[in-house]
Amino acid sequence: MTDRGYSYTPPLGHAWLTPLYDTAIRVSTREGVWRSAFIKQIAPSPSDRILDVGCGTGTLAVALNRLEPEADIIGIDPDSQALGRAAAKVGTGSRSIRFVQGFLSQAILPASWKPTKIISSLVFHQTPLGTKREIIRMMRSLLAENGEIHIADYGKQQSVLMRLLFRLTVQMLDGVADTQSNADGILPELMHEAGLKVDETRRLVTPTGSISLYRATPYGLLAP
Repeated sequence: MTDRGYSYTPPLGHAWLTPLYDTAIRVSTREGVWRSAFIKQIAPSPSDRILDVGCGTGTLAVALNRLEPEADIIGIDPDSQALGRAAAKVGTGSRSIRFVQGFLSQAILPASWKPTKIISSLVFHQTPLGTKREIIRMMRSLLAENGEIHIADYGKQQSVLMRLLFRLTVQMLDGVADTQSNADGILPELMHEAGLKVDETRRLVTPTGSISLYRATPYGLLAP
């Protein structure tokens, strides 16, 4: 789908599948396992300013808000249908979580708002290689000093079984063009390229391929 010259892929590859997204992810990706590990890794604190890139239906942002209500959280996503579902999960109970429609390159953040943690889950495998690179560089440029980037996504599919499952599920739904570089292990390379030190903290086997958790911190100036 496109919006003002930018393109994006809906959560399950097609807009008509968006209402099924939360159920599909819960059933097909062992979501309870990898998302719990990811939230523990992010470890939100009351002073955190957290930017959730490609927040989708808001599951991660809302879980972090419930765990640490004082953390200031902004979720950004271009998909209005997904954001409607995200807003419904929050209701009127919290003022410390907001959702913004748009792309990261278009995001207008408060002037004094510098995220201490930038997070993203199951977004990069749906984007073209050039867009993956651009998003990671923007994350790096937006990050507060001593901040952290946390990414959960399909990483390198290291076994024959994981490659087969990934091909039969994710690539059948989202196509090969955008997803293959993830399966080949491109994400850590792109983060290194953007001036980030990267640790793959976990690799979790799922029925749709292996999902990797990454923690990245700046180690140098971002190259021009």
